[in-house]
Amino acid sequence: MELQLALDLVNIPEAKAVVKEVAEHIDIVEIGTPVVINEGLKAVKEIKEAFPNLKVLADLKIMDAGAYEVMKASEAGADIITVLGATDDATIKGAVEEAKKQGTQILVDMINVKDLEQRAKEIDALGVDYICVHTGYDLQAAGENSFQQLQTIKSVVKNAKTAIAGGIKLDTLPEVVQTQPDLVIVGGGITGQEDKKAVAAKMESLIKQESLA
Repeated sequence: MELQLALDLVNIPEAKAVVKEVAEHIDIVEIGTPVVINEGLKAVKEIKEAFPNLKVLADLKIMDAGAYEVMKASEAGADIITVLGATDDATIKGAVEEAKKQGTQILVDMINVKDLEQRAKEIDALGVDYICVHTGYDLQAAGENSFQQLQTIKSVVKNAKTAIAGGIKLDTLPEVVQTQPDLVIVGGGITGQEDKKAVAAKMESLIKQESLA
């Protein structure tokens, strides 16, 4: 089980400062969609150069032109690139083929997918690396979470690794890790805390304990 830090509301200098604080406790840094919109793929490049030992995920939420966008993100240094599960199979296939050429990985974000079980089965057959259940900001505000969704996809996904994102905090993490995802994605649960390093260390400890269990 790995821990991914999602950076959403930062510029590049702020991103570097946050990552530096928690780097020893995380496995992957996510350059979130808002950061890519504000800073471009330069954010991916600079974080990868500053922290070469960490994997960097570019949260592009690709919906079209899968191969081209994966190529550009890979050139910028991304190790993992996101594609939306709601897109068509051709876009996902193009992304997967390009990622294999580039030596990078594809994470499919299932945000707003209506028939989660059926679509997870279909996407799992397309050769992606991760399938991620994701409760977005707007639904988190309405009190939804991803735990149930994770159990749904875990029951059908046979090839890809599973991931969970959306509103995970230190007090809800034990419930998350019991569901045994391969990747736990945390944003504000770390970045919004006073002592980011201490929270990240506790999260790492919980994840490692469950991985050994």
